[in-house]
Amino acid sequence: MQRTITRVLLVLFGLIEVPVGLWPLISPTGFYRDFPGFRTGWVAMDGPFNEHFLRDFGGLNLGLAALLIGAAVIGTTAVARLAAVSALLFGVPHFLYHFGHVAHYERIDQVLIVATTGLGVLLPLVILLVPARRVSPPATP
Repeated sequence: MQRTITRVLLVLFGLIEVPVGLWPLISPTGFYRDFPGFRTGWVAMDGPFNEHFLRDFGGLNLGLAALLIGAAVIGTTAVARLAAVSALLFGVPHFLYHFGHVAHYERIDQVLIVATTGLGVLLPLVILLVPARRVSPPATP
């Protein structure tokens, strides 16, 4: 069984992915122009608008959100680790791309981009490293 911290991290990570998934599906142009919302133009500065790419990215993030939150609900360590590995398979290449392509952003945006995409690697690593909850054998009379 999972520890409470694993469930909390899975739900938190999953909830972060929901708006990142819905936004490009609802408004690809808005996502392209305004992501992440508190700073603008992160996606727009990285190349021309591509609705197909943005809708795929939105669907991917919603699928990842469902997996992460579902893993917390199911509650087994194996499913939590599967969700973490899935998140890493997306998060590591995503982080590495952005880490190598931030020179054209303002310094604050460089830090924010590296930090936020880095969380996509750090959170699943933490989930993988949290040990399973020990199940106590039943007490014998």
